[in-house]
Parts: sequence; C-alpha cells; structure tokens
Amino acid sequence: MDTNVEEVERSLLKGLREFQQSAKLREGRTFVIGTSTSEVSGKHIGKAGTEEIAAAIWGALRTFQKETGIHLVFQCCEHLNRTLVLEKTVAEKNNVEIVHAIPVPKAGGSMASYAYKNFNEPVLIEQIEADAGIDIGDTFIGMHLKRVAVPVRTSINQVGEAHVTYARTRPKLIGGERAVYTISEEEGTCD
Repeated sequence: MDTNVEEVERSLLKGLREFQQSAKLREGRTFVIGTSTSEVSGKHIGKAGTEEIAAAIWGALRTFQKETGIHLVFQCCEHLNRTLVLEKTVAEKNNVEIVHAIPVPKAGGSMASYAYKNFNEPVLIEQIEADAGIDIGDTFIGMHLKRVAVPVRTSINQVGEAHVTYARTRPKLIGGERAVYTISEEEGTCD
C-alpha cells in the first residue's frame, strides 16, 4: 500500500488539535512522541521506516508546536533504549542528563533520526516526565510520561495504518475521604 503522506500530515494535525481542546496544554509543557513510520505505512514496526512519512509527521507536529508553544520530545526505538531526542535548551530547562548517540533509521528509528537532523541543537536524554504525548504505532511512550496519565480520545485513532493514542497527565490525587480537590467541593474546616 502506498501511504498518502499529505493525508498523514492532515489527519495527524486534526487529531492533535482535537487533543489540545481537551488537554489544554500550556506553553512550555513537554510533549513526548513515539512513532513507528513502518506501522504508518502498514508494515511491521521496525521493518520499513521512511523519512518521507517522518517528514509528514514532523510537519504536523511543528505546526502543533507553533500553535501551542509546547516542547517536542521524540522517543527513539529500543535499539537506543528508548532514549529521547529534544532541543538542548529543553533538556537544560528540565535539568536532565544529556547522553550521546546519533539516531539513525536502523538504530533510533526514522522519526527520531529525522527530528535529530531538523532540531536546531539536538541532544539525547534517557528519560523525562512529560506532560503529555502521542503514540503512533504502539511504541509505548508511557515510561516517559508523568505518573498519572489520562487517555484522551479524538476522532483520529489511526494515522496511515498505525494505531494512535493520546495522553495527558494530571497531578496525583492525595488524601482520604475528607480530601477536597476543587473549590466547589469544599466543606467544613480542618482542626
């Protein structure tokens, strides 16, 4: 099957905009992206990655970034232990240790490789606690999200041939039965 890259970019951007309506990410938040360009093209993960599909996904994500002010963080494949590609300024802002490798399509994945080539000052890190993310092709980004991830449904649950899931995070709810989580629930006083 020939993948329509224009449709990949168009549908992904639609899904991201719907996600934003629910997630309401603020400027400066981190957004982790796991992508299998192989799965987008209808092939098995890790077997048929393409830079052409990566470029279409990059286009949609960069538009989304410009609209929201979020920071993009791309997950590499298991051959680089799911390290992350991001701008050096974002790594420094998050006070995370920078590691070194250069992602290439066969070790890192086509999407991470494309991001590395197109960021201004790319670096790799081993982990982050991102505020939200998207998983295109079941690459499992959960290890890089803050601890309480909440799935967000959109009308776009597939990009090309790849299954897509979106997640935002929220603070942990703490306390017991008397805990209050919103002002409208406030009752009584504490002694």
